[in-house]
Amino acid sequence: MLPMPGPGAVARARPRASRDRWWGLAAVAPALLIAGLVVVGGIGMSVAQSVGLVPLVGEAAFTLDAYLANGDELLTGLGLSLAIATASTVLSCVIGLTAAIIITQGRSTGRLVAALSALTIPVPHLVGAASVGLLIADSGLIPRVLGIAPTAWPDLVGGPWWVAVVLEYTWKESAFVALVVAGVLATRVARYDETAALLGASRARRLWHVVIPLAKPAVIVSAVIIFVYTLGSYEVAWLLGRPYPEPLPVLAFRLFNSITLTSRPEAAAVAVVTTLVSLIAVAIGMALLRRTPLWK
Repeated sequence: MLPMPGPGAVARARPRASRDRWWGLAAVAPALLIAGLVVVGGIGMSVAQSVGLVPLVGEAAFTLDAYLANGDELLTGLGLSLAIATASTVLSCVIGLTAAIIITQGRSTGRLVAALSALTIPVPHLVGAASVGLLIADSGLIPRVLGIAPTAWPDLVGGPWWVAVVLEYTWKESAFVALVVAGVLATRVARYDETAALLGASRARRLWHVVIPLAKPAVIVSAVIIFVYTLGSYEVAWLLGRPYPEPLPVLAFRLFNSITLTSRPEAAAVAVVTTLVSLIAVAIGMALLRRTPLWK
């Protein structure tokens, strides 16, 4: 039996750990400072411009006209953006978690799924959106191969339910979830799963009581990243979605590029609303993460 460390050794180890922690923080402080200045400065400038404190023309005066000018479109775009982001996040997490479980089995199917996921990650979303449009549009490759007339094919691209947008985000982000969760499970699940199997737990019980709890923190973090990204990304919705109503990022992009200078504060107001919702999503994700047993 190995000897237990005495109180003196433990007392000496604590200052050393604290010192190493401070050295680590000092090493990353310059990068954090620069990133913080960029992020906080950009958000602050958007807020100031949206309330009229940094006008392009005229005198500075506090006003909420930029938020009220497109009130109906802003609320409609907010609901649409939340629906797209929520559907994409839920589908990506379910499919990605399933793929991660298959990958960690170590079989040929798992290696194939891991390879397909790794090939999906480098594809830009704009290329993915164009590919999805060419595949499932009414004159796309799939209806042509199946011999379905354009009039009989459902409106998946530019349709009322934004199916193509959700499909593209799900395809891309599920691969991201699969690789992240598989990386976490690969280092932890084997010994716990074997222990549970030796104790007589069935495969279903091991999945529910061992694999999913171990994967939950990684799934929550991935879900927050996907939700925030899909909420603020405009290119997929702009290419595959309907002209109206517009999600928040598409609305902000259109107002920002408008020839009317008064539209610039309105675009900043839309960006501020999008940022606020993203911060709320991050706060909810952190609260859920703190409630997981692994965090405690």
